Amino acid sequence: TASGIRRIDVTSADEMYQAVHKHFPQMDIAIFAAAVADYKPIEVAPQKIKKTGGNMNITLQPTPDILASAGKIKEKQFLVGFALETDNELANAHDKLKRKNLDMVVLNSLKDEGAGFRKDTNKITVIHKNEQCVPFKMKNKDAVAKDIFTEKLKKTNETQIQFIQETAHEIQNPIQSILGLAEVILSNKNLDVGHIDDLIK
Repeated sequence: TASGIRRIDVTSADEMYQAVHKHFPQMDIAIFAAAVADYKPIEVAPQKIKKTGGNMNITLQPTPDILASAGKIKEKQFLVGFALETDNELANAHDKLKRKNLDMVVLNSLKDEGAGFRKDTNKITVIHKNEQCVPFKMKNKDAVAKDIFTEKLKKTNETQIQFIQETAHEIQNPIQSILGLAEVILSNKNLDVGHIDDLIK
């Protein structure tokens, strides 16, 4: 583990769920890159299951949806999920973005040669909450990680600029009123407190 990184080891989806919910409230940015199993066996044998010669069925149950659960409780966090798809890629990724209340989803397809698991490269499309799609070329996964974080930072900058513009517009008239009142007070040295109260009203 690199210096400055705190790693929390888990061995099951249930343990990861607990760890995420313990630490998520303190996070500013949460990038859910783990490929967690969607199902787990209902029964776990305490010892080796002996071969009987017949067929065997294993009944599965869903694991907790960690990403969706974080989307339900998020407040200030910027939440990023991943969508590995094999068909209807964009439609499925958009659905995941909305259904799990994400701010950004990273789509990659197993149809793309060189993308996916057990490879050093990946080809992604970043989809933002406003449905803006940003496709990228095939790259080394280190470069892909930088692209993902850069897209998040770009979105943060856009949000900050929009906030500043809206705030400036909202406070423009109050500021002008305050400055106008100050000008009246300064130009009338004989005003008493009662007169100033009348001006404020």
